[in-house]
Amino acid sequence: MTFRRLSHDIPKIMELVPSIQMYAWGKRGDTSKVATLFKNIKPEFVIESHKNYAELWMGTHVNGPSLVKNSNKSLLSVITGKPEYLGDNVRTKFGIDLPFLLKVLSIEQALSIQVHPSKIHAERLHIEQPEHYKDANHKPELAIALTPFEALCGFRPYTEISNFFQIIPELQELIGDKLCQEFVKQKSESILKECFCVLMKCSQDKIKKAFINIFQRFSTLNQEDRDKQLVNLFERLNKQYPDDIGCFVVYFLNFLQLKPLEAIYLGANLPHAYIFGDCIECMACSDNVVRAGLTSKFKDVSTLCEMLDYRGEPASAKFFKPIVENEYTVTFKPPVPDFAIAMIQVPNEIKELSLLPRDSGSILLIVSGTAVCDNMKLFAGVSIFIPAKHISKLQNVSNEFLAFQGMANV
Repeated sequence: MTFRRLSHDIPKIMELVPSIQMYAWGKRGDTSKVATLFKNIKPEFVIESHKNYAELWMGTHVNGPSLVKNSNKSLLSVITGKPEYLGDNVRTKFGIDLPFLLKVLSIEQALSIQVHPSKIHAERLHIEQPEHYKDANHKPELAIALTPFEALCGFRPYTEISNFFQIIPELQELIGDKLCQEFVKQKSESILKECFCVLMKCSQDKIKKAFINIFQRFSTLNQEDRDKQLVNLFERLNKQYPDDIGCFVVYFLNFLQLKPLEAIYLGANLPHAYIFGDCIECMACSDNVVRAGLTSKFKDVSTLCEMLDYRGEPASAKFFKPIVENEYTVTFKPPVPDFAIAMIQVPNEIKELSLLPRDSGSILLIVSGTAVCDNMKLFAGVSIFIPAKHISKLQNVSNEFLAFQGMANV
C-alpha cells in the first residue's frame, strides 16, 4: 500500500482490515455479502459453504477492532496517538475513540425481537445487570438495504392490530377475549401495552397449544385468507424458531420490505427484528440489546415490555430519508450525535470526484466499482479510515462505484 506524502501536517488515509463475525443467523458460504467482500480483500480467505458469515465490522469496538493493513497497529492505537484524526467536535463530545461502528450484515435467519435502551436507561441497566448489559452506552442504528431486505419495525397502526385480534382466534386465546375486545373498542396505547405484555409472558403450555391450533386452522385457509393472516411469514419464523412466542409478534409490528438503498432508523425503545437480506449498518459503539423472542439468548421480557414505544404508525413512516449533499452524495443523519452515513454513487461517465471533507474522522467502505484515492486502489470490500478535514479525490472511477462513509454526526 502506497501513500502520497503531501506534507508532515496533512494526515494520510489508511486501509483497514475489518473483523468478520460468524453468527448462526448469517448467510452461508458465498451467498453471504459479508464473506465475498472479505475475500475480495483477503484472497487467501477460504469461504466454506457450511459456515455462516454474518457481519463485517469496521471500527474500534473491543469485540472486533479493525487493524491498519500492512502494520501491527489497530485503528484505535493510531487514533490514540493522533487524536486530531478524530476532529475537534468528536473529541469534545466522545473523547479519544470512534463513537460509531460501521457494519455489513448478511441475514439468512431472523434476528431476535429486540429493542435498544436510551442512554440513561442503558446506564441504569449496566449498573443493575452488568452480566447482561456490558456497557453503559445506547445503541441506535441505521440500516441501508443492499439487497431486498425484510424487517419487523415499530407497532402497526392500531386498526391493523385490532383487525388481527378479530381474525386470529389464537391471539385472543393467548391474550384473553376481554382484553382483546377492550382494545378493539378503545385502541389506546395503555391497553396495547397490556395486551403485548400478556402475550409475551404467556406460559409455555399455553403457547404450545396456540401453535397446535393455529397450524390446524392455517391448513384450512384459502390463499386470500393466508395472505391476510401473514401465514407465510408466520410459518417461516416458526421453522427457524419452533413454538417461539416471537412468531405472534408479526401481528403487532410492521413488516417492512425494503428495496436496495432504502433505509430504516432504529432509535431507542423501538421494537424491531431483521428478518432477511444484506445491509449496511451504522450504529453507536455499543452492544446493548434487550431481547424477548426469536432467540435462544437471554430474554429480558419484563424490561422490554416496560421500555417499548407503543405508538402505532404505518410501515411507510419507518423508512428513513437522506439529505442530498451533492449530485453523487446523500447522507442519512439520524437524530443522534454518534453517527451518520453518506452514500456515494458515481456513474460510469464520471471519472473523478472530490470527496466531501468531514469534521469527523470517517470510514469509507466500497461495495461496488473501482477507483483510486490518494494512490490507493479501491474496490469492493476495501475500507479506509479518512482523518477529519482530510480532502481526498476519487480518480479513475469505474464500474458503477458505490460506497458508504460512516462518521460522527457532530
